[in-house]
Parts: sequence; structure tokens; C-alpha cells
Amino acid sequence: SPSNVSSRRLSVDEMYLSDTGGQYLDGTTDITRTMHWGVPTPFQKEAYTRVLMGNIDLSRLVFPASTAGGTVEAFARQALWKVGLNYGHGTGHGIGNFLSVHEWPVGFQSNNIPLMKGMFTSIEPGYYQDGEFGIRIEDVALVVEAQTEKPFLTFEVVSLVPYDRNLINVDLLSKEQIQYLNTYYKTIRERVGPELRRQQLEEEFAWLQRNTEP
Repeated sequence: SPSNVSSRRLSVDEMYLSDTGGQYLDGTTDITRTMHWGVPTPFQKEAYTRVLMGNIDLSRLVFPASTAGGTVEAFARQALWKVGLNYGHGTGHGIGNFLSVHEWPVGFQSNNIPLMKGMFTSIEPGYYQDGEFGIRIEDVALVVEAQTEKPFLTFEVVSLVPYDRNLINVDLLSKEQIQYLNTYYKTIRERVGPELRRQQLEEEFAWLQRNTEP
């Protein structure tokens, strides 16, 4: 809770990490976005982009059924590892249906159970520069069947919130990662846009359109 003793004035010249969520009768949300409303440094943009790359690489991964989360966890870290960066927390946790936000035993650690169709998990790589800034990009993902001949699995991201374009260095992204982003943004427009229009939230609708451009 902010107070006159501990609070300080915010500015556009720093990075903000917003971990949000709510519990509803039909499910629980847990979404983290990081944003910068000013001019981020080249290192801040690279670190953010590599965190995003890890989020995308794990989210679009196709893997055999009953694969343990710990087996595929490194896909979320490889873009950071390539330049000697890392993060010190888990890559994701199970999410309950109107139950616990952090729900055992689903996740990506070595002691979590194998992933199965129908499970919900967070995917949340990050990077933290001590005393300077923190980055985390967290989405909720559903384990679904992949479109493969044999029974393989993949993830369907169900968090429909754009990423901060101001922090993305597109030159670092692969063709496949850009294609994934464009498909994700199209999904956000198709699912969220009509609801904003229905509620006559025109300012929010315009913001959504700007932030989901290809």
C-alpha cells in the first residue's frame, strides 16, 4: 500500500512491471506486462525483446504428450542465455479455475507433473537488473492438442493483452516469432475489439487497434 513515507513520484523515464489478475466465477487470470512510456535504453529494449522471444518460443512449442514441464522450460530461457542473461524464478505455475492463482502440481520445475491436455499454466520468463529495472511477460496458456499426425501437445495463450511495442526490437525477432505475434494480435482484435465496441469504449478500442498493428 502506498504511503507518504514510502511512495515516490512516477515518471515516463523508467520501466514499469504490472502484475495483474482477478478471480471470476468462470476462471482466474494472472497477466504481467512490462512497459516504458519514455525512451528505453538499447539494453532495456534488447532485454525485453529477449524475454518476449522466450515467451513466444515456449508458447508455440510442439512437444510429445506427457512431457514434463521441466523438460521444455529451457525454451523460455534460450534467447537470454545466448547473451549471458538469466532470471532467478520459475517459468510458470498452474492456475486454478476459481481456485489458487499458483496451483500445484502443474508448472515447469523438475518436481512438477507431466503436462496434459486441459491444464492451465502461466508462461512467464523475465529479466531483472538489480537496482535499475525488472521485466516479466506473463501469459496464461491452455495445454491443447497440436495439429500433428501423432498425439503431440502445444499451448494456446488465452491472455489477450498486447505487448509494449515501445520495447520490442523487431530486428532480433525471427520470421516465425513475428508471424506468431501477428497472429496473436489478430486474435486480440477479433475477440476483444467487438466487446469494447459493444460497451461503447471507443478510446479503449482505438488504443487496442494501435497496439495490435502488424
